[in-house]
Amino acid sequence: MLEQAAAQRQQRLQQLTAEALSLESEPGPVAAAAPGPAVPGLAESEPQLGDFDDTFTWSAEVLAAQGRKVEDMSLEEIDWLGRLRRGLEKTRRGFVTQLLENLGDDPLTPQVLDDLETTLLRADVGVQATDQVLDALRRRLNEEVVDPAEGLRFLKEQLRGLLEAPIAASAAPLLAPQKERLNVWLLVGVNGVGKTTTLGKLANLAVRSGYSCLIAAADTFRAAAVEQVSIWGQRSGVPVISNPSANADPAAVVYDAIGAARAKGTELVLVDTAGRLQTKHNLMEELTKVRRIIDKLAPEAVVESLLVLDASQGQNGLRQAMAFASAAGLTGVVITKLDGSARGGVALAVASEAKLPIRFIGAGEGIRDLRPFNSFEFVEALLAR
Repeated sequence: MLEQAAAQRQQRLQQLTAEALSLESEPGPVAAAAPGPAVPGLAESEPQLGDFDDTFTWSAEVLAAQGRKVEDMSLEEIDWLGRLRRGLEKTRRGFVTQLLENLGDDPLTPQVLDDLETTLLRADVGVQATDQVLDALRRRLNEEVVDPAEGLRFLKEQLRGLLEAPIAASAAPLLAPQKERLNVWLLVGVNGVGKTTTLGKLANLAVRSGYSCLIAAADTFRAAAVEQVSIWGQRSGVPVISNPSANADPAAVVYDAIGAARAKGTELVLVDTAGRLQTKHNLMEELTKVRRIIDKLAPEAVVESLLVLDASQGQNGLRQAMAFASAAGLTGVVITKLDGSARGGVALAVASEAKLPIRFIGAGEGIRDLRPFNSFEFVEALLAR
């Protein structure tokens, strides 16, 4: 397959160039009547064909390894994988370098595994995930001699297994709104993790995927939050339900949004919520209230409660996940800011210890820098040489 990709590069170049030219340009940023909050990523255009460099080749190989044919590879997929690889560079820089030094050219030894344990913990993979991976490697080492190449392959397999376990348990390998049904997705988390930005990107992704969408601006406490989410809505042509009153009741905004969604036959309602600390009981109770409103007004709705985590927070992000899980009834996690962190390994900690499926990941500020999570692609990008 990889030989085929190499042989057809020139043909693929012409095909992708034609595709890039045929893509419609994104509309420009929405002008505000007065200076408003900064909204990252709004000026981003469609993916552009870059050079056939190492990143392009790596992206094509990752897709090919998943059984994708050259003619089925899209420009957007190639572009995203390149962004993901670059986004995980800070995590990879120390992690992979030390990992390859530990593996060396000789078969694995108990000492190498001890060094690998330290490497995994430093990348914020977490104690439980590290123990699972090391136990599996030690069992393998007791059965046979393991050379470095096989050790790396086996390590990738174990990491993918950790990430896939909660996804498999959810019985939904890919999170997407169900057609011809009302879907309500709540985005929750502490301040500063990028909830509103993530919501804007999800709205854009939903529209590009053919879903009707509506935003509930239920973050009524943060200054300029409603204006910021309104700009994101305008950017993707998604209506926003809000209450301009100061300190409006978030549950009332959600009430209005569900009513509007039902009247219009909207498939997806994205709910922006106020940032809160997991230690503040009254604010966590408010989340429970919002969830009760949804369950009462739309018992037939498919409800997802997604925790937005900033990758740079490392193990603190794991503690947030554990605390939010009960109050918000979490069903999944969105990991943001992978491009600015050396702690991308926290994804493994969240999956193995919080038992929550990772549904989306963000590796940049652009409007397209958020994609459904793919464990194979994540691990390949994490351990790319």
